[in-house]
Amino acid sequence: MKLFYFCDEPKVKQSMSIFKPLFLLSFIFLILTSCKQDYQITGSSSIRSLDGRMLFMKVMQNGEWIKVDSAEIVHGLFSMNGQADSVMMATLYLENEAIMPVVLEKGKINITIADNRLDVKGTDLNNALYQFIDKRNSFETKLEQIDRKEARMIMAGGDIDEIQAQLNSESEVVFNERNEYIKSFISDNYDNVLGPNVFMMLCSSLPYPVLTPQIEQILDNAPYTFKTHGLVREFVSKAKENMELINEHQRMMQNATSEIR
Repeated sequence: MKLFYFCDEPKVKQSMSIFKPLFLLSFIFLILTSCKQDYQITGSSSIRSLDGRMLFMKVMQNGEWIKVDSAEIVHGLFSMNGQADSVMMATLYLENEAIMPVVLEKGKINITIADNRLDVKGTDLNNALYQFIDKRNSFETKLEQIDRKEARMIMAGGDIDEIQAQLNSESEVVFNERNEYIKSFISDNYDNVLGPNVFMMLCSSLPYPVLTPQIEQILDNAPYTFKTHGLVREFVSKAKENMELINEHQRMMQNATSEIR
């Protein structure tokens, strides 16, 4: 079936020439707006002393913490909503104190602040992050329990050497399980914001930047995008400098020992 349009051809061409740039602008606008991440945060606090205090959501940009949102806690409740250019790892501040990480991503995010628990749920990456934090904390609890167990066994009159040998073995099992879990979580999230940021959580537990066997394994298997992430790249650079200083110090000590002999 053919459709016939009774219209003047030059006018059609003129209309089409006007329509094309308008269509192009609309298409570009659609692409730009589709990249935005609309987030909605609802939160609750069971700590009464926090009522009336301000919360700030901040992200790290160019080495500085930039405020992207804020809310007042009123009767134990607070809310935030806005847009982010992409999925971002942020930190929730209670006035000037950093209290918890939050992934700003599209969707409804629920934050809970309590005396014994800080939690974020509702979106995929936040769910994964706080499952990781819970699991990591469970490992830390096991290690603390082993320390307390040692004190109880010694006070009960047990042989110190036997107790330490037994509990050192138990601690080593937990350490290895914890380290393997952290390494596995980071590798599973190499390509999103969780990988680099959990990597930096791991690195922040060190007294100074250094390449441990665990960190080297993570980096060896990491894709280029992970290795070139700003925070990761900066840490690795500092760690390599420190490793060179450590190696140089060890060489100097060995030379000094050889001269004494």
